[in-house]
Amino acid sequence: MRGRAPKRGGESASAASVSAAPAYRRSGGYAGGDPGASVESGDTLEQQWARVRARLRDEVGDAAFRSWLSPLALGALSGSEITILAPTRFMRDWVLTHYADRIRGLWCAENPEVQTVDLTVQTAVLAAPPVEAPSRPDSREVGRATGWDMGRDMGREPDRAPAWDEAPPGLQPARATTFPTAQDDGIGDVSAPLDPRFTFDNFVVGKPNELAHAAARRVAEAGAVTFNPLFLYGGVGLGKTHLMHAIAHEIKRRQPQRKVIYLSAERFMYQFIRALRFKDTMAFKQLFRSVDVLMIDDVQFISGKDSTQEEFFHTFNALVDQNRQVIVSADKSPSDLEGLEERLRSRLGWGLVADLHPTNYELRLGILGTKADAMNARIPTKVLEFLAHKITSNVRELEGALNRIVAHSELVGRAITLESTQEVLHDLLRANDRRVSIDEIQKKVAEHYNIKLADMHSARRSRTVARPRQVAMYLCKHLTTRSLPEIGRKFGGRDHTTVIHAVHKVDELRATDSSFDEDIELLRRMLES
Repeated sequence: MRGRAPKRGGESASAASVSAAPAYRRSGGYAGGDPGASVESGDTLEQQWARVRARLRDEVGDAAFRSWLSPLALGALSGSEITILAPTRFMRDWVLTHYADRIRGLWCAENPEVQTVDLTVQTAVLAAPPVEAPSRPDSREVGRATGWDMGRDMGREPDRAPAWDEAPPGLQPARATTFPTAQDDGIGDVSAPLDPRFTFDNFVVGKPNELAHAAARRVAEAGAVTFNPLFLYGGVGLGKTHLMHAIAHEIKRRQPQRKVIYLSAERFMYQFIRALRFKDTMAFKQLFRSVDVLMIDDVQFISGKDSTQEEFFHTFNALVDQNRQVIVSADKSPSDLEGLEERLRSRLGWGLVADLHPTNYELRLGILGTKADAMNARIPTKVLEFLAHKITSNVRELEGALNRIVAHSELVGRAITLESTQEVLHDLLRANDRRVSIDEIQKKVAEHYNIKLADMHSARRSRTVARPRQVAMYLCKHLTTRSLPEIGRKFGGRDHTTVIHAVHKVDELRATDSSFDEDIELLRRMLES
């Protein structure tokens, strides 16, 4: 690799001059050789570096160039070694892994005198003695064998990454770090606070949530990464957030030295936008990609946010490659999340996917009993059974109902009875009475029209099947809180436009056919009773 290639115009390149005392140049280099010094061809090192950067941009694309290569700065030419400066240890290691050979090849093509490239952390150079050349550990000889140097700061402790603000006064870059490094206690500034009530001891386990609970326990208690990622999904108020907080609490209790970040997907997006605004994306990457456990709640909220998805994708890959734990929750399974890139959906389903099903009567009764004990409230068993039977939507609504009747009893001084419960919760009970499941509607309509339940999901389009199917879609629209796409999926994966057409068709028939209208009213009364 030390053979000389002719420069432009037939001239051969010679080594740049090396000054005795390195001095920092505002143009982006350190004179030890001077980046501004001319070579025999008339080209300066800065001009050569500009051409190397332009070719790198053409080869890797604008996005990768902005993220990883644009922040690199030109250092000194010393003999046959050129120094390239990276702002952080994380970026230096990434460039070494992914772009090292290509950068060296482009430099050799531009200047045959360059045989090795020393990629080092900028702050390490800034902290070097002003007169003597920086000392070089023996470990650098390994890097020289391949033309690459792992940097002057290899003697630093491995878990201490240099920060931007370590430069001496007057030599700091013209921007301030807005994110704490992962080694700082500043993780708490990014991670959301944990609710002390949401622990494993307070989580009521039943058949609908036993798999999710067991998986969460295993991840929290295991010393090594078992399922990566752990993906928890379920409807509103079924315990996803409770399990996420419980995992974080248990990890902090068992292994307080582990770095854990828990936050919602919305907050992750906010932090990323903040990093873009203050041009501090490298500190953002360094923080999120150096934790031991990353927990993202309600990941469905980054659907359609392309830039945030891309950053989360790369963060996810970096953590999994380092065998760090990733835990994610959402309201749907990875395959059903709309607005997410296919590559991200496939990775989210890579580990263990555990769902939390809607609660059954036994689980709701157990939850009410546990909440009542925690509140030191004496509630008759009949009242608890009544609430477990009537409020079937989600645990939050169930707990809210319990809080209301206890608060009413304490404030008014009236004993909790079945009658007082019905009076206090009349609006909530009435709303729940109106809620009918799609499965119940399909079953009742199929029985009424004497067709098979499977016909509700089939592709058959005969009138004897299509009309009852339209009626069922119509009743689902008016008697449930489900969205049109959700209703369509329950009818054999049909599109929401099919549901809209069914609703309009049934409305037209009810206006023109009195017997058909009576059928619809009969079905409605049966379902609401």
